[in-house]
Amino acid sequence: MDQQMQQTYIGSGDIAIVRNRVLRNTYWLLAISMVPTILGAWLGVQLKFSFFSGSPLIGFVAFLAIAFGFFYAIERTKNSGWGIAFLLGFTFFMGLMLSRLIGHILGFSNGATLIMTAFGGTATIFGVMATIATVSKRDFSGMGKWLFVGVLVILVAALANVFLQLPALYLAISVIAIGIFSAFILYDVQQVINGGETNYISATLAIYLDVYNIFSNLLALLGIFGGNRD
Repeated sequence: MDQQMQQTYIGSGDIAIVRNRVLRNTYWLLAISMVPTILGAWLGVQLKFSFFSGSPLIGFVAFLAIAFGFFYAIERTKNSGWGIAFLLGFTFFMGLMLSRLIGHILGFSNGATLIMTAFGGTATIFGVMATIATVSKRDFSGMGKWLFVGVLVILVAALANVFLQLPALYLAISVIAIGIFSAFILYDVQQVINGGETNYISATLAIYLDVYNIFSNLLALLGIFGGNRD
């Protein structure tokens, strides 16, 4: 009986080691993924990159097509080095997509300050949510389906606002998105900790999207309420 309990303890210890390794690799890859994101944003600002600016609807659909193409490629290759390559390619693409907002914010006299504030706010949100997910005994797995529905609502609202161009709806989408993707950090980090996600490339993609959406929406709100043209 004692031997059986010892084997169970050792097995539990091995599982914990594997999960900690996945989480550690996820955080490392997440940090690395910021490099092509920043490079893509910088290059997009320099080249005044515009993604179908003349036709926002076509641009929106094309963006979704390219993004889901990357998702498919990353999922198919997540157990090889190609998965990392596709992930970093995706983060570069997302940096390009962010460049228009970055360029707009840099048009303010306090633009650099707003960007650093958004970065600091995003880092704080991530740190708090990741810590809660790590130390809390509460199971957040039940949030997954509701958060997914929330993302679908945001996508539909964003598509509708391509035509409506309502500032109030844009603000509402940004605020809701920050809340939903902050909650997603809880869910995604705990998935790794509890063994629900065992591939660090897939885990990095999920958490990267959380962080990216929090940063972009927070920066947009700061630009609206704190931008200074003087």
